[in-house]
Amino acid sequence: MPNATTTGLILAAGKGTRMKSDLPKCLHRVCGVPMVKLVADNMIAAGVDEVIIVVGHGGESLISELGDSYKYAWQHEQLGTGHAVQCALAELGDVEGTVVIACGDTPLISTEYFKQFLDAHSGVCTLSVAHLADASGYGRVVVEGDKATRIVEQKDASADEKQIRHANAGMYCVDGAALREALKTLKSDNAQGEYYLTDIVSYFSESGRAVTAFVSDDPAILLGVNDRVQLAEANAILRKQINERHMRAGVTIVDPSSTYIGPDVKIGQDSIIEPNTYLEGSTRIGKGSRIGPNCKFTDIEVGDDCYIFLSHGYEAKIGNGCRIGPFANVRPKTVLEDGVRLGNFVEVNRSHLHEGVKVNHLTYIGDSEIGEETNIGAGTITCNFDGYKKSRTMIGKNVFVGSNSTLVAPVTIGDGALTAAGSVITDEIPAGGAGFGRARQVTKDGWAERRRQQHENKSE
Repeated sequence: MPNATTTGLILAAGKGTRMKSDLPKCLHRVCGVPMVKLVADNMIAAGVDEVIIVVGHGGESLISELGDSYKYAWQHEQLGTGHAVQCALAELGDVEGTVVIACGDTPLISTEYFKQFLDAHSGVCTLSVAHLADASGYGRVVVEGDKATRIVEQKDASADEKQIRHANAGMYCVDGAALREALKTLKSDNAQGEYYLTDIVSYFSESGRAVTAFVSDDPAILLGVNDRVQLAEANAILRKQINERHMRAGVTIVDPSSTYIGPDVKIGQDSIIEPNTYLEGSTRIGKGSRIGPNCKFTDIEVGDDCYIFLSHGYEAKIGNGCRIGPFANVRPKTVLEDGVRLGNFVEVNRSHLHEGVKVNHLTYIGDSEIGEETNIGAGTITCNFDGYKKSRTMIGKNVFVGSNSTLVAPVTIGDGALTAAGSVITDEIPAGGAGFGRARQVTKDGWAERRRQQHENKSE
């Protein structure tokens, strides 16, 4: 790659009418990530210094979704790919070094391919070309030796030109000053009435400056997503690549066809991913953990040697040796330290559970801190919201919370204390104390039998 600054331009202004969607085409997700973000992040990982995304239809939504990690240029009127680049350069001003151009709807262009393409760049311009058995539907590239002399769009191609097997993959590496010069020569006298970026190839060739053809036999670099069918195809291809990468790194994926792992997920060696599991965002799984079946985790950190099944979690941290499930829900800002157990139908939200805490059945823990080795009985609820504000429940270590306890925050339970089953706890329980918050039981001998007799007599 050249030592000078490398700028990435991503064309993402099109409406994408074939998607039949109110969502801008490039925001549709492939393996859980907006496809334009996949392109941008792979560019950056390949060594591009700065990425500019050209937006148009739905541009506000796109900028809002992607945030300030990238720069943006507006193409308010869609007049072709050449016009999109003109809009970007008008925003950028003078561009030094190399400009690499790609489309935002080509999510399968990998970091490795971008690296190879940049490394292969020489001269004034390098064009990415795919060699196919049948190039129908694509712009054809006239290649002579290792040079591309011109590109003919499918709608403008003659019968002979349609027999060409070299297809334009839509990626360019161009010297910044030369690109600005070439863009001034573009004309819209074609079947589409648009300014084609492809015309810069013939301009350079005709002016005696060779364009290098970087030819690949990988058809994936051509897969642009224009409708929901192609979106599903892109998802399947990238998902297969991601799963295979993890398996080759020492992760067991029991059924890759039903396992969905995002491109930024990391999984430690000897972990096992069971069927119908979704791992998304920045999720991290440690070594030797077993995840699934039927789990969905987003932006969550899981330690080593955990066993989690039939459960859901997002934006939380889970320590080593935890056992979670079935049907547990670990919500944001939750920290589970080593050895925590969450059982069936347990929900934890904005809470810190210290080492060895057990919450096994039918329980809601919200806005709480629970000390080491505390046991929370079945059916317990922390009442953290009074209709106006959230309050915290503080539970010490080695506490026994009886089944069906209702802990009304703000409330503190000291170390080694207990609550009687069925209690409503509203006041502090000191360390070593006990809380009884229920009515005293009254037993009446023979009452049930007398009631039964009365009912039978009325029936007669």
